[in-house]
Amino acid sequence: MPTRDEWNAILEHELPPQSTYIARNRAITACYAGWYLQEPWLFKWAGMAAFASFQVGVGLAMVELLLAPHKAVRVEEALASGQSGANNEMAARVFKLMLSLPLALHDAATRPLLLADLELVKQANDAIFNDIGWAHLAYLYGGLDTVEANLTSSDQSGLREAFRMLDAGVHLLCKPEEYQAGLALINQAAVTMLRHEQMTVLPRYMEKMSDLGRRIASLGSWLDFEGGTSLESQASFTFYYGPLAVLTGTRSVTNAADRWQWIEQDVLPKWAKVNATYDEGTPMHNRLISLAHETPTMLQQTAGLMNRFYPALTLQASSPVA
Repeated sequence: MPTRDEWNAILEHELPPQSTYIARNRAITACYAGWYLQEPWLFKWAGMAAFASFQVGVGLAMVELLLAPHKAVRVEEALASGQSGANNEMAARVFKLMLSLPLALHDAATRPLLLADLELVKQANDAIFNDIGWAHLAYLYGGLDTVEANLTSSDQSGLREAFRMLDAGVHLLCKPEEYQAGLALINQAAVTMLRHEQMTVLPRYMEKMSDLGRRIASLGSWLDFEGGTSLESQASFTFYYGPLAVLTGTRSVTNAADRWQWIEQDVLPKWAKVNATYDEGTPMHNRLISLAHETPTMLQQTAGLMNRFYPALTLQASSPVA
């Protein structure tokens, strides 16, 4: 069986280079969504990770808008004339977030800080995929023994515990009288994986963010599992703690304790509800299909268009009038 490095190489071969922002994020999100769609009864963590990675992608699209001068000038008009639905709503939400901090986004002193913060978010997204993505592939093709053989470092004890739970749950599903206990173990395995990533992998990146970046990350932490208008399937860090606590920095998604409390008390209950009713044709299934096919958000589409046309617009603006 392949080693961990070889499993990672298999996955890396399917991803765009690390130097790309949006394309790589979309590919990682598609992997998570694909694993859940392939085995929705088994890979619960991957389902949650797909939505979290999607939200990271919205933030990374902001980088594309900030990398060149004046790129964001016409974004609002572009969004207004774009697609309707969940993707457009998400894009509009992020654009409003950008407008809430106009001086910071365009100030010569703070703009590099925000770009550095978003680079940290990208690195964190890559790190989580590198830490746990290979294990999903290894378990799928080699079972628990293959995963455990590649978990050698002490900081991966959470992953070891999670996949042992997962495997035990799978075996219990084969016994009718233990079926519900098996489902409970599989769900607990997903929570254990989530806690490992949140408390072991993420802190080294979140702790380096600027104060402004921490507030923006907190305001932008919003998971939408169904893409509708109902808040019952949406988990917002700002709604959970309140705008004042977030804007003053009293509560921050970059703080591991604050983040985990929000996840445990808001994200996980809402995920459990939509996951329990998951089936083909449900809103969550349709969103995951979209993510698996790497369908970009309106903000990502706008960023891509601006990257292609901005140089031409600059040349046109600098040309002498006939």
